[in-house]
Amino acid sequence: MSETVNTVHSRTAEAIEAARAAGRTALIGYLPAGYPTVEDSIEAAVALGNNGADVIEIGIPYSDPVMDGPVIQAATSQVLADGFRIDSVFDIVKAVSARTDAVVLVMTYWNIVDRMGVDTFARRLSEAGGAGIITPDLVPEEAGDWFEASDRYGLDRVFLTAPSSTDERIKLVVGSSRGFVYGVSVMGVTGARTEVSSAAEQVVARAHAAGAPRVAVGLGISRPEHIREIGRYADGAIVGTALVSALRDGGPAAVGTLTAELASGAVRDGADA
Repeated sequence: MSETVNTVHSRTAEAIEAARAAGRTALIGYLPAGYPTVEDSIEAAVALGNNGADVIEIGIPYSDPVMDGPVIQAATSQVLADGFRIDSVFDIVKAVSARTDAVVLVMTYWNIVDRMGVDTFARRLSEAGGAGIITPDLVPEEAGDWFEASDRYGLDRVFLTAPSSTDERIKLVVGSSRGFVYGVSVMGVTGARTEVSSAAEQVVARAHAAGAPRVAVGLGISRPEHIREIGRYADGAIVGTALVSALRDGGPAAVGTLTAELASGAVRDGADA
């Protein structure tokens, strides 16, 4: 597997490295597919990509999200109640990829991929222009089909590590990920917070020590100063709830405004750092 992994070009890694070369912390933004409508979700993601986001996460609505906080749960519940179809995800990815230079990933609970068929999902995502999948509830030990499909279609695979992860778990996650490692900064669900968890720096340091070239921090990031703080030790900052709240309250234009504000915090002091 390692030989194949090393020969697959990672568009996500390329985007994060380009941000680093420009003296910035990579800005990664999450929005739910189909919220509040499919068209609005496309326009919001385009606004995200065109106002400073390097990577866009399109989240697939799921009926039992173990990681999502109340804001994202409310949004995805509305989408599901409105009859959202999984096929729409590929249309959204294709539309956003065509209108922004940001790399587009899908974030999904694994049951959705498994139900469609891992190879079929991977093929359709690749054809739509997607760069890979973030899988919050899939562990590497159970990801054999995904390893094969992601290598076959040149897709990135992003696994998560948390404050509770053992050294062995971190090493496995680092070795299995391509693009970046998702560092969960707090134990719990998503949601905007007033300050970033003190555990975030340790989560990143442990992943870097295990060999991860790129680690992005998620959960609780909502302000430019959070991103500025995270940029001292992480390669990317992931924002979700704050963007979903902006979309809920002000539509796609508000997402663009907030993204530009967040991007101001991604500029690092001393661009040669």
